[in-house]
Amino acid sequence: MSILDKAKELSNRVADKTVEFSSDEVIASTIIKAVEKQEKVNAILKARGSNYRIGSLNLGMGIPPSVTFGIWRLSDLGSEETGETAAMVKKGPVAE
Repeated sequence: MSILDKAKELSNRVADKTVEFSSDEVIASTIIKAVEKQEKVNAILKARGSNYRIGSLNLGMGIPPSVTFGIWRLSDLGSEETGETAAMVKKGPVAE
């Protein structure tokens, strides 16, 4: 097998994996896992009295796929966490 044949085979495998990563089932599973992680981490942060929460999720369906969490700070107004973004100030994304 020549080098060009090997390269073509490798590029075909990469293309196949890209299609696998973008299937509806894989995307749904990734979202469910990411949201579960967000809820667990936010519960820990709240229990520790932190003013920070994971406020957003971004999925990157590349190779490898990625999940990026946006870390937000609760407003300094002393308001309770309501789940509304109006009560939070976006601080920027932090990767995985």
